[in-house]
Amino acid sequence: MALQEINFDGIVGPSHNYAGLSFGNLAAMRSAGAVSQPRAAALQGLEKMRANLRLGLAQGLFVPQPRPARQWLAELGTSPEWSDVDLLANAMSASAMWAANAATVSPAPDTADGRTHLTVANLKSMPHRSHEWTATLAQLKLAFADERHFAVHGPVPPAFGDEGAANHMRLAERHGESGIEVFVYGLTGGAFPARQHVEAGRAVARLHGLDPGRTLFVQQSEEAIAAGAFHNDVVAVANERVLFAHELAFAGKDRFLDRLGALFPTLEHVEVPAVEVGLEDAIRSYLFNAQLVTPPGRGTTLVVPEEVRENPAVWAWLQRHLSGNGAIRRIEVVDVRQSMANGGGPACLRLRVVADLATIDPRFLVDEGKLDLLSSVIASEWPEQVDPNDLGRPALVNQVERARTALLEALNMPPSL
Repeated sequence: MALQEINFDGIVGPSHNYAGLSFGNLAAMRSAGAVSQPRAAALQGLEKMRANLRLGLAQGLFVPQPRPARQWLAELGTSPEWSDVDLLANAMSASAMWAANAATVSPAPDTADGRTHLTVANLKSMPHRSHEWTATLAQLKLAFADERHFAVHGPVPPAFGDEGAANHMRLAERHGESGIEVFVYGLTGGAFPARQHVEAGRAVARLHGLDPGRTLFVQQSEEAIAAGAFHNDVVAVANERVLFAHELAFAGKDRFLDRLGALFPTLEHVEVPAVEVGLEDAIRSYLFNAQLVTPPGRGTTLVVPEEVRENPAVWAWLQRHLSGNGAIRRIEVVDVRQSMANGGGPACLRLRVVADLATIDPRFLVDEGKLDLLSSVIASEWPEQVDPNDLGRPALVNQVERARTALLEALNMPPSL
């Protein structure tokens, strides 16, 4: 098998809005009540996918989930027509676009049975995300249906919060070789909740058949969560031999790095000191919520949002410390402002899977032609603007459902997905 990294990006759904549902996500809290632009948001996401293709990377997608979440509302004894404003906002959330929270992925070289394992995240800590896993699981089972190469697991029981790959890192000499898997968990975040439970990570590691001797668990620092790093990928990102992290990302950092270095001697640790870039600037710019990738023949590349370039302290540090001869060779900048305003950068929008392209349902893979098709559908069907106060408006509900149907038809995907 020819194993390679494939980035599966979530398409921003037509109900994309700023209802301010995510407590602890400072960007989402700041944007609460603002008017969103679903069409622009989705097109920005497609442009990010195009940028990855231009770098020579393989690219996949996940489709928006059914909104409003009628089944969830029915389980609560109501419907979109009869829900109160707050409940309907939770049913209209487009947060499934952040595919980093879809699942945790362990590539075949790391697992006992030699298959790639995916465990769908339960996302139980936030009501608007807690109902996503059923639709996510349906997509995972369709995209990775070949049981010779994949094992797709249901969620960890909701007693233990699991928010997927946003709290998981993997280091390996190359993507297709055996690696070290790192599960990051939280204990406390001061006023904000710690969303990832250590028992969830341990359960995923067991389900995936990982070697305990090559699996690490590390606590996210309380300072990072309290500053707004609601997931580890807001303060750290890893790819192949490189770990790029803020100085205050981890509790017990020195012990963690010693253990990681002993297991993985070729580790290249790039640390951003707090005295040069504080947590506030790192989190506001989403410096670490970047895609760290290895394009063919280009060297390790950091794909950052425009907000990084616009933050003087962050951009100055990057210019001083990242060079063509270092662990990170290049910086690419993308515009995902609509997602950023709701608290999700380039890394939030993608789930990284190491697999053979030939083993994946091709409907979930994209090229320039397919992105052109999707752009046309989105430009004609997605709402131009959404005011959170209008989420219950029947005309908007109808447009959101009609837009998703048009997208599924364009991709030849089942309407029940």
